[in-house]
Amino acid sequence: MELRQLEHFLAVARHGSFTSAAREVHVVQSALSASVRKLETELGAQLFERTTRRVLLTEAGRALVPMAHRIAADVIAARGEVSAVAGLSRGHVAIGTIQALTDIDLPGQLGAFQRRYPGVRIRVRQGLVPDLMSSVDSGELDLAYLAFDGPLADGLVGFAEWRQELVLLCHPEHRLSGRRRVRLAELDGEAFVDFSGSGLQELVARRFADAGVRRDPVCEATNMPLLIELVAAGLGVSIVPAELAERSGLPHARIEQPGLARSLYLAGRQPEPVNPAARALLQHLVG
Repeated sequence: MELRQLEHFLAVARHGSFTSAAREVHVVQSALSASVRKLETELGAQLFERTTRRVLLTEAGRALVPMAHRIAADVIAARGEVSAVAGLSRGHVAIGTIQALTDIDLPGQLGAFQRRYPGVRIRVRQGLVPDLMSSVDSGELDLAYLAFDGPLADGLVGFAEWRQELVLLCHPEHRLSGRRRVRLAELDGEAFVDFSGSGLQELVARRFADAGVRRDPVCEATNMPLLIELVAAGLGVSIVPAELAERSGLPHARIEQPGLARSLYLAGRQPEPVNPAARALLQHLVG
């Protein structure tokens, strides 16, 4: 049952004439008659009594009229909604991000996007990489900023990539607080504040183990501001992105032999998002 068929049916019902109805909907009478017959065949019922003088609704036709009006109105409204979304006067977009995102002013970027497309609603979700990846894969998130100790995970498409240097963060009275550079081996046996459950914690643990350097994880934080506060309170040192270390005001040092860094990506699940709002946001973020 197509919208055109319903429109033809309603026109005939209003006019009681195929000729007048054909003029209203701007089709030839034979095409209108064929459209109505096709609708009757699909519904399995005769909708009009056709006489030489007049076309009358049958009982089935009268029952269809109010429903046909509702269906036609709903289809027209749906087309308007789709058109609004495609034109970005309406829509939704969801983006995820890790806590330790640096080099990107995401709130500022999203604010500028909202001003450009005030009808688009933006949902931002902060979380750990595995959860964000799962949400991108399921379609819950359109885009996400992710961090990996290497290439982007399989099944994801990367739209932008950059390197994030990781540095040692410590208390002002720590023995290494005056250093600009620190060898990884110099951290052997240090008390550490870890970023609980994060990819950053896994990267640090793996790199230290590979180098044969012992860590003493005495405390864990579930968010980056708390982690920095715990380091400031003297509970231990930590490894954090260089930009966050600079903002913290605490002593920090570049790690050498080997250095520590990871890759950040803006990623999605397909080369071009289907969601028009997500396409526009992606262009805004990388353009």
